[in-house]
Amino acid sequence: MLAAADRLEFVPPPTPGLMRSIALAILAHVFLLAALTWGVHWRREAVTVNVEAELWSVVPQQAAPKPIEAPPPPAAPEPVKLPEPVRAQPEAPKVDIALEQEKLRRQKELALQQQQKLKQEKQALEKKQLQEKLDKERKAAEEKRKAEQEKQRKDALRAQQEAQKLDAMRKDNLNRMAALAGATGAPDAKGTARQSSGPSPGYAGRISARIKPNIVFTDDIAGNPVAEVEVRTAPDGTILSRKLIKSSGVKSWDEAVLKAIDKTEKLPPDTDGRVPGSLIIGFRPKD
Repeated sequence: MLAAADRLEFVPPPTPGLMRSIALAILAHVFLLAALTWGVHWRREAVTVNVEAELWSVVPQQAAPKPIEAPPPPAAPEPVKLPEPVRAQPEAPKVDIALEQEKLRRQKELALQQQQKLKQEKQALEKKQLQEKLDKERKAAEEKRKAEQEKQRKDALRAQQEAQKLDAMRKDNLNRMAALAGATGAPDAKGTARQSSGPSPGYAGRISARIKPNIVFTDDIAGNPVAEVEVRTAPDGTILSRKLIKSSGVKSWDEAVLKAIDKTEKLPPDTDGRVPGSLIIGFRPKD
């Protein structure tokens, strides 16, 4: 209560005549509203007046013709705009025209030459490719032909070798059969020939004993080199030829052996009474 009393103590005093002012303002607004309403209603009410009139003439008269409206005057034509006069272009010097024409002609010739050159290069390239293709095909055909020929050659060689092998086997079988039919070897012999051939084991000693006395040689030789001589004889043992097939390295010894064979002239027969047709005899100086 004390706090409320303190607040009321400092509140400003009320304004005098406040209610009277409010009542006057409301009354003024009411009068203004009534005046506006009457003014609007007065303007909306219109007075309608009906009037009738009749016209009479003593003498009948015809009406005048309806006036013909004159057509409107034509519009003024637009002013014709004349084209501007063409200004004459200065004539180009004839020299420049000739140069341009020459330049164009050269350009056309150059373009034509380039086209021809490209065409020739294209034709040359196509020709080269065609030639390479033909060469390749020809080479392939040649290699194929050579391969076939080589195959045929190998087949023919193989067939020939087979034929030779079969022929050799056939001959060997025939010889073996003939040898078995009339063999002359010992019962314990292991050979397949009809009769033994070649010199006996002691025949070389007999030949050496026949030829060595005819050797005349007095030089001293280091070592004991051998000189091999091939001797061909007749059926009776007569020496037909002799040939040095391996030198001893000492020329004087080789010549002494050949001279001794020439001096011998005839070889002795073997134990079977025959003389081999060809013999290879070795001679050493210290044997």
